[in-house]
Formats: sequence, C-alpha cells, structure tokens
Amino acid sequence: PLNTRRMETDKKSVIVFLLLAVIYSPVFGEAWKASVVKNIDALVDSCVVLPCSFSHPGGLLPSSRLRGLWLRGSKKDSFIYSEDETMVMDAFKGRTKMLGVLGKSNCTLEINAVKDHDNGPLCFRIELVKKPNSPPTPEKFSFVEDCAELKMLIETPKPELHHSNTAVSGTSYTVICSVRHTCPSRVPVFTWNRGSKDDIVEIQKDIHSGIWETQSILTFIPNENDDHTDIICTATFSGGKSSKSSIKLNVKRKETYYHIIIPVAVAIGTAVTFGVICVFMLKKYKNRIAELQSREGSMFNRLSRMSRR
Repeated sequence: PLNTRRMETDKKSVIVFLLLAVIYSPVFGEAWKASVVKNIDALVDSCVVLPCSFSHPGGLLPSSRLRGLWLRGSKKDSFIYSEDETMVMDAFKGRTKMLGVLGKSNCTLEINAVKDHDNGPLCFRIELVKKPNSPPTPEKFSFVEDCAELKMLIETPKPELHHSNTAVSGTSYTVICSVRHTCPSRVPVFTWNRGSKDDIVEIQKDIHSGIWETQSILTFIPNENDDHTDIICTATFSGGKSSKSSIKLNVKRKETYYHIIIPVAVAIGTAVTFGVICVFMLKKYKNRIAELQSREGSMFNRLSRMSRR
C-alpha cells in the first residue's frame, strides 16, 4: 500500500509538472526576440532615443511581471539602465530612462547628455518576476545579438530651408525650416529673426529607423522694404547646441492693373495735350499769316492809288 501511494503521488507530481510546463512554456520558451535599430546617430551633449520592441510566444504579460534592463555589451553587470539606480554604472547614472511600456512589448530607451564614449554596443535584457519588487525568476533573456551602436556626432546638424525664389510684396510668403534628429522626446527648438508665434507652425515627422524630422513653418507678408534682407532660422538641440541657416529675401513689386492703367493714362494725356497745343499753334500760325496777307493787300492798294495820281 505504501508503494502504491508513493506511485500515485509521483504520478500526480508528474501530471502537475506537465500541466505547468504546458501553461508556462509559451512564456518561458526560447523564442523570445528583440528588435532594435542597430545604427543610430547621436549628437554629443544632446539626447538620443533607441527604438526597441520585443516579442514572445503566448499572450501579453503585464508590466508588473516584466523587468527591463539595458546593458553595455554582453557583460552581465554593466547596466546602463535599471529600475534599481544602484545597479547602473556610474557613467550612466541619471542619464537613462525607459520610455517604452514593457506590457506593450516596447523597450525603447532614452539617453540624455550623450557622451562621446556612449557608442555601445547597447543591449536589452528582460527578466520575469512574480510580482513587483521581487527577485527575478530564473527566466531571463538577454538579446546580445541585437544591440544598438551609436555614431557620435560632434558637429551640430544644420537646418535646411525650403522656399520659393521670389517673394511678392503684399502676398503671403512661406519658408520651411527642417532638421533631422534622433531624440523625439526632446525635439529641437526653432527661433526666427522675424515673425511672431502666430506666424509659425511646427510639425513632427517619424521618418524611419529611429530618425525623426522637426519642421518649423514661417508664413508672413513681406513688403518692398524687406527686399534683400535675411531670413534666419536657428535650431537649438537638447543640451544647448545650436546651428542656423539663412536665405536672402528677394521681393518684387506686386503687379496690378494700376501699373498698366496709370502709365497708359499718362501717355494718352501727354499725347492729347501735345495735340491740343499743336492745333492751337497751327491755328495761331494761320491767323498770323492771314493777318500779314491782309496787311500786304492794304499796302498794295495804297501804292496803286498813289501811282495813278
């Protein structure tokens, strides 16, 4: 009877173990994967965002069951991000922040005040826990084959200006100032040397693979006094570095019917005046001739009468 009981107990244990294996195998299997942008530009002294996502078999797990970490390379203790700040390397303390929500399979990381030695490789690691603040379970997944490398930029990127070549006085004119960057959480700030806040619209665009673009659109109405003046756009990045670009404004006078009517009217008026003067002078000249002829006729008659005597 004792052996039979033991056998039954062992069978129950095996059944329970198999049930647990079936339940947890989708979660604890080896098919966990992470996806990161492997090469990203990073402006020194600014910030950079490392897009990251992960997947695993089975349904979504709540964030409370997941603990995300970032490491430098494959070294086990070289943490650049952890919820426990005491685990983070001194060189990265206070500079990293998890932007992604782990429960939504998002492991995106932000690095602030980028240093020229932050180049990487930077790798994501995830641990499963039974509840928040509890030690991790043996189920840990380090994605050391999918890591991000940073290309350090020392020179600040210059903004690009897009505009038409000529502005027309009194007509709305638009200039677009744009710059690409890798920190959408702290976008560059634009300033212009003219216009007000009401004249400016800003747009954020996700270009691709960890690259974003910020556009500042200035619309104003130039006048003839703005001809040959400069329009300057300055982009200031997180951390204080800035760069600027400028264009020379070419303003032409707005063409209206008045510019046609007035010269034509002046020409017609001049021609009419000249014609009136000519008619007047001609009439005066004819009258003078008639007067002279009349005088000559009278003189001839007098001479004829004198000769007869």
